Amino acid sequence: MLWERQRQYLEAIGIDVWVPRTPAPALSEPDRDVSGSAAAVPQAATAPAERTTRELATQELTTPELTPAEVAARWERLLEEVRGCRLCPLHATRTQGVLGVGPRRTDWLVIGEAPGAEEDRRGEPFVGAAGQLLDAMLRAIGLDRRTNVYIANVLKSRPPNNRDPKPEEVAACLPYLARQIELLQPKIMLAVGRIAAQNLLATDAPLGRLRGRVHHFGERQTALVVTYHPAYLLRTPGDKRKAWEDLKFARSVYQQLTQGAADGNRS
Repeated sequence: MLWERQRQYLEAIGIDVWVPRTPAPALSEPDRDVSGSAAAVPQAATAPAERTTRELATQELTTPELTPAEVAARWERLLEEVRGCRLCPLHATRTQGVLGVGPRRTDWLVIGEAPGAEEDRRGEPFVGAAGQLLDAMLRAIGLDRRTNVYIANVLKSRPPNNRDPKPEEVAACLPYLARQIELLQPKIMLAVGRIAAQNLLATDAPLGRLRGRVHHFGERQTALVVTYHPAYLLRTPGDKRKAWEDLKFARSVYQQLTQGAADGNRS
């Protein structure tokens, strides 16, 4: 039954059959691509070489542990601030600020570029055809936006005509994302699309150089994996198989992180 459901999900994202391949490289051998060949990663996007998997998985938060009531209060305050934000000119053309969707404490965080027209109208990221494809991609590795993955965007307001975000707009919104990460405490982030990946990693490297590697984001050095945006995959279905490789790679990274945490708890 599990295989049948996964087969249906793979068909939905354009993958006819899944055949296990060589496992993804271990995090103790960072910055290898999915084929196993060594690859250099921009220094700003990687953790220090001496940082081990266990350290990444068990590192302490930079802020004290919050009670559930405090977490809920901070989420509500953040939501109110995003909806009322006027830090950049986008507030004048949007319908509403779009914070995100999903459980408020989860291991997986998916980050896209910015809300589109339908997202701006409904107040939820990744709806419509691109959202349906993203949902199918996530279900293929056992994730669901309502139960075990949080979905957000770099920008919380829609740019006019879905143009690329401006640097000042990204700068205004990144603190909101940082607060989301602090509250979510994800173990892994999945950046979908070139714009999201480049802004999160502060690089102009093309998507092809960013895929298939473990990057790290923020003070928590959260593991970050890059893949294609589902809207791009709708236009270029021939790259769906590459996206499936990225998803399997991200799943293997997550499994290694959680195994590292379990080993640390037993030691």
